[in-house]
Amino acid sequence: MRLRVMLKSVFRGLLTNPVTGRRNMTQSNLAGMVAIITASTDGIGLAAAQALGHRGAHVVVSSRRQANVDKAVELLQSQSIQVTGTTCNVGKSEDREKLVQMTLDQCGGVDILVNNAAVNPFFGNILDSTEAVWDKILDVNVKSAFLMTKLVVPHMEKRGGGSVVFVSSVAGYQPMQALGPYSVSKTALLGLTKALAPELAHSNIRVNCVAPGVIKTRFSAALWQDEDVADEFKKQLCIKRIGEPEEIGGVIAFLCSKEASYITGETITVTGGMSCRL
Repeated sequence: MRLRVMLKSVFRGLLTNPVTGRRNMTQSNLAGMVAIITASTDGIGLAAAQALGHRGAHVVVSSRRQANVDKAVELLQSQSIQVTGTTCNVGKSEDREKLVQMTLDQCGGVDILVNNAAVNPFFGNILDSTEAVWDKILDVNVKSAFLMTKLVVPHMEKRGGGSVVFVSSVAGYQPMQALGPYSVSKTALLGLTKALAPELAHSNIRVNCVAPGVIKTRFSAALWQDEDVADEFKKQLCIKRIGEPEEIGGVIAFLCSKEASYITGETITVTGGMSCRL
């Protein structure tokens, strides 16, 4: 009996910061929370779902293709993560509404929204981009992110607060060559974060942003699969390698946790040191 009491005391000590007296982050610090992550069946979105799920959140993943949803759900379930999945094209209002309603019906509410969905149908000189290109990029990368947030805010308010995270890009600070319209859309997310944060603070909803550098995802494959191109990018970095999706997922999970309870309206750049040179 005495040994059991001593072990409990030691365990409590491991979970408590000796300086602040507060409990340290554990794998269950998001237990009971529900998180919607858009475009979350691979890359950064899937990494965010894993990071949030491993910390106890019930994650709702989505993609435009059912096969991708099924594959992601199977993977997350194999990792003992609570997960629900559905198809969703965030550019369509009916799909956004279906995603939120399904989450409410199956999970009971929404505490976290990670706006990760993005497209880039254009490479080249910005003056060669068409009106259709701009419509597509701004509709998905910016407008749908705002409209998803607008949809979930009333439900976060019912739960007493929440956390919204936008996934921008280092290109939002320094536009990348041949990616002009995409870069501008990512700059807009920096502004959207600043605009929403003060309006939602009174509802205990924090709004933050993550701006990754070049990360090894299918979406950015053209920037890192070619060794010569990748080497040029690495020259701009303090950490001489391309980033991994998990390194963004962990930052997103932090921003959604109680450890980030005093952070809102901010953007964290995760670039391997590229931002030091901007």
